[in-house]
Amino acid sequence: MSLKIKSAESCRFDILSLGEVMLRLDPGFGRIHTARTFQAWEGGGEYNVARGLRRCFGKRAALVSAFADNPVGRLLEDFILQGGVSMDYVKWMPYDGIGREVRNGLNFTEKGFGARGAVGCSDRGHTAASQLKPGDIDWEKIFGKDGVRWMHTGGIYAGLSESTSAVILEAVKAAKKHGTIVSYDLNYRPSIWKSIGGQKKAQEVNREIAKYVDVMIGNEEDFTASLGFKIEGTDEKLSELSTDGFKKMILEAVKTYPNFSAVATTLRVATTATVNDWGALLYLDGKFHEAIHRPGLEIYDRVGGGDSFASGLVFGLMEQKGGDAAVNYGAAHGALAMTTPGDTSMALQSEVEKLMKGGGARVDR
Repeated sequence: MSLKIKSAESCRFDILSLGEVMLRLDPGFGRIHTARTFQAWEGGGEYNVARGLRRCFGKRAALVSAFADNPVGRLLEDFILQGGVSMDYVKWMPYDGIGREVRNGLNFTEKGFGARGAVGCSDRGHTAASQLKPGDIDWEKIFGKDGVRWMHTGGIYAGLSESTSAVILEAVKAAKKHGTIVSYDLNYRPSIWKSIGGQKKAQEVNREIAKYVDVMIGNEEDFTASLGFKIEGTDEKLSELSTDGFKKMILEAVKTYPNFSAVATTLRVATTATVNDWGALLYLDGKFHEAIHRPGLEIYDRVGGGDSFASGLVFGLMEQKGGDAAVNYGAAHGALAMTTPGDTSMALQSEVEKLMKGGGARVDR
């Protein structure tokens, strides 16, 4: 495998994620606008990957982020520590009393059901994580002194503010300098980029970051909106999970960015909010690997499914299990993560491997 991954013995952490963690307020199967009670979880696209690698796959994980030092920030800290993710590199910012200058992000998310799709409503302006700027984090200590085998970040954090993309660039350059593998999930969200230049700005930022990425992750919309690649001249009926268009698009991406050692995408078709067709595709070392296709997968909470795919994929690649195993670890972990509530995975590695082998849903006792 072309990915040259540092040994576990030479590094303090196996996985480091850079991104914002929000407090998710979940109305269950109700609606945000009619709710009287919410269940609280933590979640964030980049963080979810590190947590999945820690809790499901037993890897040493750390987070780089920032929080306002108030009770909401400390609640997020408690969630993160319960997940086993180190906060040694998290920056705490003084709270001004009402959040005029700095605050912690909130994410109201409906699960959706049947014909009613999932709905997200973020409240994350002026957050501590969005205010990080180059020079705030000692990357030389993290990558040079402590040592990290793999770094993960993504397009959600890149679009939070004018400065966060610069922080990512600073981080990935330091990671590459010290031989750390970099993965990046494009995770295009129009609402995030809307006020700072829209899709044009997203492409400008992501095209620059892409130059330093080893493993690029994203679906067809992500590659089109964030990098400008399009599926052309093939069957584009995504309801049939056609992979030909994805393969052509991936080959074009690898040609444009020869630094990509691997490119991965989930293949998802939402028949309803609670029934999805689910699959995945990985390009590694000049060869395509396709995960077991799972039609009619029943979904309890789809949020975080793609992040759990990424953590399973990273585990397979980090353990050098080969392309077929890596993409199937990702697809199985993502499928299981969507059977439980919250953004983060509750799956066990043994359950992932059982599903990979064709295990069913009979009672395990």
